[in-house]
Amino acid sequence: MPPPPIMAARLVWALAGVAAVTLLVACGGGGTGQRAAAPDPAAPSARTRAHQPRQTTARPPAMAGVTARGALVLLSSATGAPDRVLVPGGVTGDQISVSPDGRTIYFSTRHGCVEDVESVPVTGGKPTLISTGSLPVVSPDGASLAFARQPAPPPHCAASPGDLSAQYNLVIRTLSTGVEHLYPMLPAGQSAGQSAGLPAPISHLSWAPGGHQLAVSIAAIQDNEGWQIVLMDPAVAQSYLGGAGDTTVPVTGPARRRSYWREGVYLPGGRLFVSRACCAGVPVRNTSKLMWEVTTAGVLQHQVAIGFPGLPHTSLAVNHSGKWLLYLAGTTLYVSDRGARPRGLGSGLIAAAWL
Repeated sequence: MPPPPIMAARLVWALAGVAAVTLLVACGGGGTGQRAAAPDPAAPSARTRAHQPRQTTARPPAMAGVTARGALVLLSSATGAPDRVLVPGGVTGDQISVSPDGRTIYFSTRHGCVEDVESVPVTGGKPTLISTGSLPVVSPDGASLAFARQPAPPPHCAASPGDLSAQYNLVIRTLSTGVEHLYPMLPAGQSAGQSAGLPAPISHLSWAPGGHQLAVSIAAIQDNEGWQIVLMDPAVAQSYLGGAGDTTVPVTGPARRRSYWREGVYLPGGRLFVSRACCAGVPVRNTSKLMWEVTTAGVLQHQVAIGFPGLPHTSLAVNHSGKWLLYLAGTTLYVSDRGARPRGLGSGLIAAAWL
């Protein structure tokens, strides 16, 4: 005897659910070829996911980006696709920065194992060389440019022998005069040997409102251990990793001892928009990626999105009003209006920023 209609419907839904779970496991929750991970205590519950804000539907402001082929482009705010090429190649990610007046884009290029900071008008033209470095970000008043000066990442290049800490610097350059102030990795008197003998490369930079601080995202030393966000006061600090004027943003929430901040940028009100990952360790196997708004003490204020465990979430940016957020999940651009659930808008990028 065939099952009653209601029972048949339930059977169809059950089979569909099994198929969906099978597909998720095969995809590794957003990664490729990953096995199903154990439940992550930092991941939101089904009830939390059900109450996520509605997806962004408004049209975002204008944006710029860097393609996977290294071209600096203006992006369509409707589709996220390249609208106009400003620099055809050689541009590196994951950070570009637009001047407060919206007229100039700062970016970095690589020539062999040397990276340079350059600028180009938004209207197009010949790029201008500024200095040796990468990851540029212009101050809120447009007067200063902060960037990293450090060895290009492996496997293409390797740091020179000797004291590794001396090769990693945060630079603040006064644009009108060209005067540069260097902040080394470690305070004076400390050596790389006193920091486990490993470098602490900068992966992203962000100015606080008013320009009184910099949020310095530190890259992992190894096996996802070492990621952190340091808030640096340029008027007091002598280095970007420790000492006076440097404050580390603590990781909060479930599984905090095994979780870490992948990247963070300032919001206009002084809070941070961050990428939170769980979990660190060996072997590397992230089980959650969460996009949060937090206080400078790391306290969760708002969850913007549940990310993809198998993808890096980078190139975080906030527009001048603070209304719009963007980030890359892998190479896909996501935008959020007022912290609403983000939507994908184009792909094939390694950096993006608001104009």
